[in-house]
Order: sequence, then C-alpha cells, then structure tokens
Amino acid sequence: MDAATLRITEIFYSVQGETSRVGLPTVFVRLTGCPLRCGYCDTAYAFHGGESLTLATIMERVAAFHPRYVTVTGGEPLAQKHVLTLLTALCDVGYEVSLETSGALDISAVDSRVSRIVDIKTPGSGEVSKNRWENLTHLTAHDEVKFVITDEDDYQWARQTLNEHALNKQCPVLFSPVHGSGASNLADWILRDRLPVRMQLQLHKILWNDAAGR
Repeated sequence: MDAATLRITEIFYSVQGETSRVGLPTVFVRLTGCPLRCGYCDTAYAFHGGESLTLATIMERVAAFHPRYVTVTGGEPLAQKHVLTLLTALCDVGYEVSLETSGALDISAVDSRVSRIVDIKTPGSGEVSKNRWENLTHLTAHDEVKFVITDEDDYQWARQTLNEHALNKQCPVLFSPVHGSGASNLADWILRDRLPVRMQLQLHKILWNDAAGR
C-alpha cells in the first residue's frame, strides 16, 4: 500500500453538508484535479496543487479523527487510479464510506461497500455532455443520484431525466439548488409536481459560506 500515492488537496473533519448523511460528523478526503469545469463549481481550488501522499499516510491522517463516516471527494476522485485502492482500504478498517463523483467517469469498479453519490450534470452546469449514462446501470439502493439545479429549465430537464430512467426506483434522488439561488422556487416546483426526490441545501455553506476545509 505504501508505494501508491494520491494527490490530496485537504483532509478535514466537518459535518456532512449533503446527501442522506447530512449533519453527520465526517472526515473528508479531497483529491486534487478534475476534468470538468462546471459553471457553479465551488471547489475550483482543488483543480491544481495539493500534495502527494502515500495511502498509508492518508489512512493515518483519517484515523487521527477517529471517525465513523468518511467521504472521498474532489475535484473528481475517480480521475486518480489509486483512489479505488484507497476506498477499499477505508472500508476494510470499518469506516462507512461514501464517494462523491461528477458522473463523468466509470463507477463500476468502486468497492460495493462504498455509497456512490453520482452527479448528473444538468444543462446549466455547462458540462451536460460529460454525463456517463452507462453509470446508471450500475446504481444500487446503496447509492444516491444528485442533480444541481440552476433554474427552471434545469429542473424540467432533471425531472424528465428522472422519469425516463426511473431513477427513484434504483436509489435515492437528490435535487439541490445552486447555493445562493432560489431554493424556495425549487421547493415549490418539487411540491407542485409531487416529485419523489429529496430536496437538499448545502448545510456546510449555510454554516460557513465558502470556507475551504469546512
């Protein structure tokens, strides 16, 4: 394990701000680099830089927080080949592990014990062409799908995608407004159309705005 390295932007302890685990104290391992450039990206600082760490060092830093929950995020974690080994190692020592991924890269090789949080990029992201639709065939009830909604056009596109692929029958589906946009509008649309989705706000943004490492 020591020979493999990953480029890491930060490892920190915070509350989970999204997904069905919202509010739970969690260690976040943020990997460096991402092949996408979403217009609303809030972690552009993770595109470059970071430090090269061995898997053993990463595991030691995570263990120092004595967590139950660990989230591997980015950037785009799956852009680094050794992330699969890291995810398995985290599961092997007993953590409850989730992976936050853009949905542009293959999720099929991720350890089955990991909860995969898969974005589906809407037109408003500017990266809708990067969606890897094959990923939807690999989803299980253990995973979650997330749409970030910029406006009503995005909402209607996400609604159509939800229905076409019957996503709510595969796993929980999350609709999230871009931070600072009309969250109440999104809530009204979901209620109006009786969509079987969970609306979420980014708790960490509400608590600490855009502070890195929170």
